[in-house]
This record gives sequence, C-alpha cells and structure tokens, in this order.
Amino acid sequence: MADKIKFRHLGDLPPMTISSGSMLVFKTGGWRSVRPIVDAEKCTACMICWKFCPEVCITPGEPPVIDLDYCKGCGICAEECPTGAITLIEEDK
Repeated sequence: MADKIKFRHLGDLPPMTISSGSMLVFKTGGWRSVRPIVDAEKCTACMICWKFCPEVCITPGEPPVIDLDYCKGCGICAEECPTGAITLIEEDK
C-alpha cells in the first residue's frame, strides 16, 4: 500500500484553482458563437448527445432539450449524433 501524503499546515498545500462559483449560479453560454438546434423529425431519442455533452446541458427527452444558458457551442452533440438531427447555426449578435 502506498504511503499517504500528509500536510501539516495549510501553507504546505500545492497551489490550486479555487472555484469562483457554481455553474448553477453563473450562466456559461454567453460567449457561444454557434448554437445547436435539434430537428425533432430526425431525432430518435438515442441520447448519445446527452452522453457526450461536456457541459451536461442536455435534458433527456423526445427530442432532448438543450439548455442554451449553459451550452458553450462546442458542437460535440452535433458531431456525435448518428442521425444528423443536431445542427449548429450561427448565434445572433
């Protein structure tokens, strides 16, 4: 069994990022340049988009609902969608 690292003082801890708040408080979708649109006709509700979304902003359903307050427009959902039901459109300025 490996030895555990023990810190005697708070100053012994390595530098680390401290969270400035929860994404539930700070909406993160404001800097998005493209947004995903779900075509309900093509969607089979396979939920692959939900599985791969790094921001966890897709709610399962038929079709799934994308919370644009938190979606950063990365496009992973559109790339992974096997039926091409999700497309990216340019964000309104």
